[in-house]
Amino acid sequence: VQLQASGGGLVQAGGSLKLSCAASGRSFSMYALAWFRQAAGKEREFVAGISWSGTRTYYADSVKGRFTISRDNAKNMVNLQMDSLKPDDTAVYYCAADSSGVVAGLREVYEYNYWGQGTQVTVSS
Repeated sequence: VQLQASGGGLVQAGGSLKLSCAASGRSFSMYALAWFRQAAGKEREFVAGISWSGTRTYYADSVKGRFTISRDNAKNMVNLQMDSLKPDDTAVYYCAADSSGVVAGLREVYEYNYWGQGTQVTVSS
């Protein structure tokens, strides 16, 4: 499976961005998916996760109520709608896939076996 993230950019605080991640691979619809982010000098952290069916979603407390994860299995896409952005949201954002698909919302980097290349999100104050 190959993941390609896009949609990052520069936005003012309070603004919105939508990240997308396109995936190749026939079994994509069975994978649990997630978005992580890594700010400069910090460890990569979980942002949001979604089950293979899309019916269950999970969020870090820091983004709950502001970010929305969704997926379109027909298009092999996972999206992250980010609203009310804050300067603290500045980071490189990565999409990730867990091919076991058994448990969604996993929050550790090592639990995902496929990663996209990352897309930069910068929020100015």
